Amino acid sequence: MNIILFGPPGAGKGTQADIIANEFNLYKVSSGDLLRKESHNNSPISQKIRTLLDKGMFVSDEIIDALVEKILLDKKINNKLLFDGYPRNITQAKKLNFLFEKSSLHI
Repeated sequence: MNIILFGPPGAGKGTQADIIANEFNLYKVSSGDLLRKESHNNSPISQKIRTLLDKGMFVSDEIIDALVEKILLDKKINNKLLFDGYPRNITQAKKLNFLFEKSSLHI
């Protein structure tokens, strides 16, 4: 089972995502969590993320999409995903749809 939670900031998506993920043993995919985790690595993408976050800037869709794609390649968590606040826009939604089709996964 793969689930996407949508809603405006502060609507409680994160709270509900934690409850649902725990109840159904799902892997929670949150843009913020992915960025924080990746920023601690020592890779070219982590350096870009740290630079942007330190300047208070948004991280590009391309970076977020690359992090999500890494998650979708992990066969251990396929069909156990809960997306919390991702996708945030039409571009990300189209990319996620493409990645799901490529990985033979479904929402």
